[in-house]
Amino acid sequence: MTKTISFQGEPGAYSHQACKEVFPDAKALPCHSFEGAIAAVKDGRAGYAMLPVENSTYGRVADIHSLLPESGLHIIGEHFVRVHANLLGLKGSKVADIKTAQSHPVLLGQCRNFLNKHNITPQAVADTAGSARMVAEQANPEIAGLASELAAEIYGLDVLARHIEDNTHNTTRFLVCAPEKQWVGQGSGVIMTTIVFQVRNIPAALYKAMGGFATNGVNMLKLESYMVNGSFTATQFYADIEGHPEDAPVKRALEELDYFTSSMRILGVYPSNAFRDSVG
Repeated sequence: MTKTISFQGEPGAYSHQACKEVFPDAKALPCHSFEGAIAAVKDGRAGYAMLPVENSTYGRVADIHSLLPESGLHIIGEHFVRVHANLLGLKGSKVADIKTAQSHPVLLGQCRNFLNKHNITPQAVADTAGSARMVAEQANPEIAGLASELAAEIYGLDVLARHIEDNTHNTTRFLVCAPEKQWVGQGSGVIMTTIVFQVRNIPAALYKAMGGFATNGVNMLKLESYMVNGSFTATQFYADIEGHPEDAPVKRALEELDYFTSSMRILGVYPSNAFRDSVG
């Protein structure tokens, strides 16, 4: 049976690229929103969801931090995509022909040097893959889009210039999510554990809660806070740690964390992606 994986965006989006890289033979299901991508898994239309959680240039994807803990989905893997911006135009067109480039404002901002050099006027649209679709529909040789090479393939466009982004290290981290818990076993290489928790309302609770990770030598790779339901008094923390919950040091650290928290959940236990080693 063919796997189906949902993502937010139009066909050719960088999230779509992530789906194809992780599940080359799967059917990718585009959704209008992150909520839609999550709902597709929950109602059985997709077996997995590919959700962006952070970008090396622009930081965390705030919607995911608030949606994922309440989604009922479980993290089963992570994937990293280098965000290469490409100038896409009609078949046979050249860079010198282009007067206007359409794309999401973030990607336009990342290609400012190239656009200025070639006197191309940026024009903001809703998303990157959508800009490629619009170029194909408009059929104007003076208009190009900034998007992935996958988008060029899908919408029948030429890649007029590759990798034109100013920041050559721009990378997005994605989480692969499933409806059922699928913890990777101990001893399966480097393992990531993602947790969310709220600290108890006592003095220095967060400081004390974090102490268990330090004293047990557990590497915490990420710790972020965000408000719960828009409240200034309820703060939830999202953390990525290295290790399996059944590893003795991690187990002790989580037991100490549990003492100082009012709630704590493990969202996933999954293999660390090899990309981390390449940038370590």
